[in-house]
Amino acid sequence: MTTAVVVGNPKPGSRTLGAATYLAAELSGSEPDLIVDLATLGSTILDWGDEYVNDLVSQVGRADLVVFASPTYKAAYTGLLKLFLDRFAGGTGLSGIAIPLMLGGSPAHSLAPELTLRPVLNEIGGTVPGRGLYVIDSAYDDPAAYAEWLTATKPIVTTLLKAGS
Repeated sequence: MTTAVVVGNPKPGSRTLGAATYLAAELSGSEPDLIVDLATLGSTILDWGDEYVNDLVSQVGRADLVVFASPTYKAAYTGLLKLFLDRFAGGTGLSGIAIPLMLGGSPAHSLAPELTLRPVLNEIGGTVPGRGLYVIDSAYDDPAAYAEWLTATKPIVTTLLKAGS
């Protein structure tokens, strides 16, 4: 099983990265095999001919489980994450389970993962089990912030991963 994390925070090494890595490890039982911190790619994210970015897209597309994470900006995910997601072909770009994770400053945008990120992940071929996860960014390192969601969603993810292997 291959697990990946894709983080669309414009700040490298962000809390969003910490949250996504934690969630991927909790869902898979081990650290992610691939971590794509989009902020570290610089202008190569804009170059559709860049071999390194194209390879990352290919690896993410083949992963069995991918956590896509973003801070909430204007009630949506970041443009940086959109640039990466635009590289996937509709309906066939992802082949595995896709988890939408967003962090925000208050509960005011708690539907953002469902309303903005989930539909895109579905459109590009990802299987999104359960609901998207929204975490208050000040609690990104508190396991309690993930506990209810994990209780509801991890059994579904586990079943889907076993069925795919």
